[in-house]
Amino acid sequence: MDYPRPSSRITQDMRTRADAVVVRFSEFFPKDPTPALHFANPYQCVVSISLSAQTTDVNVNKVTPLLFERYPDTEKLAQASQTDVETIIHSLGFFHNKAKNIIALAQKIQSDFGGEIPETMPELITLPGVARKTANLVLAESFHVTAGIAIDTHVFRVSHRLGLSDAATPEKTEGDLCAVFPQEQWRMVNFWMINMGRQICDARKPRCVTCFLSDICPKKGVANIA
Repeated sequence: MDYPRPSSRITQDMRTRADAVVVRFSEFFPKDPTPALHFANPYQCVVSISLSAQTTDVNVNKVTPLLFERYPDTEKLAQASQTDVETIIHSLGFFHNKAKNIIALAQKIQSDFGGEIPETMPELITLPGVARKTANLVLAESFHVTAGIAIDTHVFRVSHRLGLSDAATPEKTEGDLCAVFPQEQWRMVNFWMINMGRQICDARKPRCVTCFLSDICPKKGVANIA
């Protein structure tokens, strides 16, 4: 299964709204997405994304230069002192679990994948701390493989407010979005929705008055999907 399958809740109205959303997104946001996280290779990509949970990309970018200088590959990170890694990433929050996970991730890549970052969804999600969201982003950004749509808090919120999904879980939400958008649009939809959530469709104070989607948004002015 390449991505979670949608249920019968997908309607023609949702598909029609998705078509309109794509047109508006393509007019409003840049055509060439640039990742907010700074990384130079698949190793740095998977580690950076793993560290980005519950913090901002800006914060991650502040700590990864030293982290990657000290641990430039999975071989070095697999042998790292957890205390040292915790010290480097302390400002990100949840530093104990994050340090534990990225060291374990590096160890598994060394032991199971010959030191190379795996290039498939089934393999990536076997890595400690790597779920579908992270795997989708790693595949798209490092290997130009579109296996699905990464459901972070922004994508979940925006897709529900726009009436493109009413699923209760990220996995089912991904299935819905993969159904209403053609696969060739998935990467851009991911980029657009993340930026929409950051810039306009805020969790607590959505900018509905000035939003370019307000006329087709079924939940205009209703901030009930955090």
